[in-house]
Amino acid sequence: RSDAAIILDKLVDLMQKYTEMSIEVASHTDQRGSDTYNKELSEKRAQSTVDYLISKGIDRDRLQAKGYGETDPINDCNAINCSEEQQDLNRRSEFTILN
Repeated sequence: RSDAAIILDKLVDLMQKYTEMSIEVASHTDQRGSDTYNKELSEKRAQSTVDYLISKGIDRDRLQAKGYGETDPINDCNAINCSEEQQDLNRRSEFTILN
């Protein structure tokens, strides 16, 4: 998505400035769909993010992709009682500095 590219480009700039920095890309889904589907979707989301960073010149050795599926929502709702806005908050990628 174009809005994600803006944020990812800022991460690229940061990683180009700090050339020893390595990160984990942790991707998450909402709680709709099966556990298996959401795990796979989050893994694809994380890998897509890593692929984008690599395409911008970041070395693959500095990146880890991990999909968490629906296991770590950021709100207390579930697939049935979440608003669309709450569902959207759970669909995300987070970045953890490893080095």
